Amino acid sequence: MWFLGDPFFAMMRTDNELTVVCADKKVPNQVQHEGGWKALKIEGTFEFSEVGILESVLAPLADAGLGIFALSTFATDYVLLKTKSLDSATAVLRRAGHEITQG
Repeated sequence: MWFLGDPFFAMMRTDNELTVVCADKKVPNQVQHEGGWKALKIEGTFEFSEVGILESVLAPLADAGLGIFALSTFATDYVLLKTKSLDSATAVLRRAGHEITQG
């Protein structure tokens, strides 16, 4: 599989589709895709019983009219934003009280 060597990838399969999230450069030309996304990692350790962690990030972005694509693993949440929206999104999140660091 062409995406397996990427340090960040996600794959989801349903009965009628397969979605792969990985670096743009990994996607073969013949594969239908939409590029130009950047991921923000939600840092911290959160219990599954905690309510509103992801919503505290998504609500300000939605209020600002910024579209997102959210992914979660067992231990971490990621918010993907179009690259052209990244500066606006980080400003919105800082105003909402979130700390943004580059890594």
